[in-house]
Amino acid sequence: MPVRILAHPDRGELQLDAVLSALSDPVRRRIASQLADGLDDQACIAFQLPVSKSTSTHHFRILREAGVIEQHYRGTAILNSLRATDLKARFPGLLQAILQAARNDAASPTTERP
Repeated sequence: MPVRILAHPDRGELQLDAVLSALSDPVRRRIASQLADGLDDQACIAFQLPVSKSTSTHHFRILREAGVIEQHYRGTAILNSLRATDLKARFPGLLQAILQAARNDAASPTTERP
């Protein structure tokens, strides 16, 4: 049985604009945060996302193509892991800063502006 392989950019091919664009979306930041805070190799169904399955698939693809996550098949499931080491080597401190800012935003009470 042939092994299905998903394309990922190499570490040296990671582009700042692509990574920032991928992480600019709150759903994609949520995926990256869950991967950063949890176990590697989480199946797509492990994420409680407020979007449809097809939209969820789109978000995972954007993250993979930008080099934020790595995906691989295990049977029929696609498992996801954060490429933290590659991102840290290519853009030191970037991922940590984005994820910490997202956590700070989530923890802050929303205030209305006049």
